[in-house]
Formats: sequence, structure tokens, C-alpha cells
Amino acid sequence: MVTRSIRQFAITGILTLCIFLPGYAQPEKAEAGINALMQQKQVVGLSVAVVKNNKVIYSQAFGLKDLESGTPLDKDHIFRIASISKSFSATSIMQLIEQEKLSLDDDMSKLVGFTIRNPAFPETVITLRHVLSHRSSINDSQGYFTLDAINPDKNPNWAKCYNTYEPGTGYMYCNLNYNMVGTIIEKTSGERFDQYVKHHVLDPLRLYGGYNVNLLDSSRFAAIYEYQVDSARFVFSPGAYASRKEEIDNYQMGYSTPIFSPTGGMKISAGDLAQYMIMHMKKGRHRGQRIMSKQSALLMQAPLPGKENYGLAISTTDKLIAGKTLKGHTGSAYGLYSAMFFHPKEKWGIVVISNGCHPGYTDGFNTVIRQTVELLYNSLIL
Repeated sequence: MVTRSIRQFAITGILTLCIFLPGYAQPEKAEAGINALMQQKQVVGLSVAVVKNNKVIYSQAFGLKDLESGTPLDKDHIFRIASISKSFSATSIMQLIEQEKLSLDDDMSKLVGFTIRNPAFPETVITLRHVLSHRSSINDSQGYFTLDAINPDKNPNWAKCYNTYEPGTGYMYCNLNYNMVGTIIEKTSGERFDQYVKHHVLDPLRLYGGYNVNLLDSSRFAAIYEYQVDSARFVFSPGAYASRKEEIDNYQMGYSTPIFSPTGGMKISAGDLAQYMIMHMKKGRHRGQRIMSKQSALLMQAPLPGKENYGLAISTTDKLIAGKTLKGHTGSAYGLYSAMFFHPKEKWGIVVISNGCHPGYTDGFNTVIRQTVELLYNSLIL
């Protein structure tokens, strides 16, 4: 009996010790840290997911789904994830390229059906690659919620959509780029943008989400709030999930696409976004499905020349976690902040989404999102 008790004590001691050793997951530590962070900073809610060895090992939600009812945020609630949405659009383009229906070097004018040329450099072709990598010399100064902004037949100020440098020689992040990409997906595939992404990306990976709010369960939407620094209060953002039913009823294929916001309108949970991230980590394949080729996945992740380290809707950074070079994307809109970053060689990644938090930034990342990523990494990955 004494020997058995000693053995049990020794096993218990080893297990207890393992919890505090590097390399062992410490979810309690992560949760304590996140709860403390939410007390220190202004945060409505946080939903997180952690991937290790290409598998989701942790998924949890903190805070509130909405402030009005005080409903707790659940890990199955979905968010408009903002600019991480661009990678879904780029993934769809890579599929069409693999089918030889498109080329990255195609002329945007031919693809969208009206002239896309920087008036200062009329002989320089603006290509699909330029647009996907934000090297098109196009800007958002005329807006991006309709293609009328850049269409010479619709906007007398169309020339203001272009910067003063030659396409391909400079970088400017531009939402209009990706709303045009959505249009190209429609023109090339013959499917409405939201349906194409559902049928060819979400459904094969068994993910719940989409760009069309009318086809999703609104009870699962996490309300989004913008923090007003001057008044130190959160203001509800109704536009995040606004129905576009009337516009969809009068939809013009190959032109009305910005209604769905290919540049930022995906709605999905943190857990399902993590599953999508795994597909990119595994170079295009997940859950028994080949979504795109290894070559296409690597091309998306490869940063083009320039200090921005941006590829095709996937950026590369060494500024999020010290000593680690990560691939992924951030998002911010309506008060929401999101991040999806992974280390393809070490096979881990982290997704963090907040439906409202203080808008402060540290080294190019929202401070609340950044600190949450660090907590999850230190507790569950390191």
C-alpha cells in the first residue's frame, strides 16, 4: 500500500510538474491572462482558436456577444472578419487559375470589362497579380463599395483612383482591388461571388459562414461595437451585418459584386476560421479535400519584393511574436479586430477575433489582439 501510494504521488507530481513546463499546454494560464487583459483594456468580447501540429487544440470565447442583452459570447458565434476575407477571394482566384481560366498576368481591363489604367502610365498594363498584391497603384479615395468609383463611364473623377507611381513599382493597401477581384470570380466562373466561395471553399472544408448575411443564422452574429476614445464608450455598428436584399434582388452579375464585400465581408467563427487556416498551413489541402495546389498555396504565401512583405492576400511578419516569422492577415472594420497567423514549418497557428475593443496599436497590430496572441502562444504553443 505504501509503495502504491508513493507511485501515485510520484505520477501526480510528474503530471503537476508537466503543467508548468515549457511544451505543455496551459489553458488555465491562457484564460487567466485573457480575463486579466479584458479587465485592463476595454473589450466587449474575444473569440480565439489555437492550432498545433495542424489540429485545433483549443477554442474558447470570452466576454459578451452583445452589450444590450449581456448575452455571453460563445465559440460558435460568427463575426464579420474584415480583411482576412481577402484570402478567401484570392484562394478562389487560384482555383480558377489552376483551371486555366485565368492568369496572374491577365490585363485587368479585359477581366473587369472597362478600362483599368493609371492615366499617368497609360501604356503600363495593370495585371491581376498587381491587384492581388496591392501593387496596382490604385487607391480607395473614391470609395470601394461600388465599381462605379473606378469606371471611367460612371465617375468623372475616376483618375483620382490612381496614385502617381507606376503600377508594379509601389505598394498601397486598397480595398477596391479585392472588390474588383470578386467581380472577376463571377465573370470567370459564372457563379455569383458569394455562392462560388460557399461551393468551392467553405462547403468542401465543412465550414459554416459566408458573405451573404441573408443566408446565415442571424442569431449567431456577434454584435460589433466601435470604441469611441473621446467618450470612452462602445457604439453599436449596425452596418456590419446589414441586409442587402434589395440590392441582391436587382443584382448585375459581374458588376454588383461589392455588395458582398469580397474585400472584407466573410462571416465565420474563430474555430472554423482556424480550420480554413489549417488548409493554408497544409498548402492547400485539409479534411480530405484539395482546395488548391501546393504551388498556388506557396504563391499566396510568398512575399513579393518590398518592405511590406505582402504576397497574394497573405502577409509575412516577424513583428507579432518575437523570433517567429508568421504568415497570415489582420482585419479591422466597424470596431471589429481580427488576426489569423500561422507558422507553416512549425505547424501551429492562432486566430483571435474581437467584436469590440480599444483601437490602440502596438508595432502595427491592435494591442488587444497582439497581447491575446502572445498569451495564447506562451501558454499553449511555446
